[in-house]
Amino acid sequence: MDRDFLAELFAGFGLVTIRRMFSGYGVSADGINFALVLRGAIFLRADAQSIPRFEAEGSKPFSYEAQGKVRIVGSYWQLPERLYDDPDEVTEWARAAHAAAGRAALAKRSKVKRPKKAVAKKVVKKTAKKKKTSS
Repeated sequence: MDRDFLAELFAGFGLVTIRRMFSGYGVSADGINFALVLRGAIFLRADAQSIPRFEAEGSKPFSYEAQGKVRIVGSYWQLPERLYDDPDEVTEWARAAHAAAGRAALAKRSKVKRPKKAVAKKVVKKTAKKKKTSS
């Protein structure tokens, strides 16, 4: 698959960025990567809301072999081949993938814990005391 084919396939979705990634391409919109193109197949971002749809189509998650073990990446599922000739339906699946990627990014951001200001001040005070006593 080449960039022109991908641009045409995702044209109904809107403006997408197609960049070289690994041995294929990453497809993103609004700074959110929602598709991978590897080994001649398109894999869309999926989550608990969208995986049943992929399963119903007989799709499989992205997998690869490393160090003699097959590793499965459950967050990217293969776009059903029947859709390659149906840009309107691809648009619908791409929007669902973009939404899943957005939910994943939001969940990741909410898990990042920032130190509270009071805790940060205590650390600074302890460090300052140590410097005074060692002088």
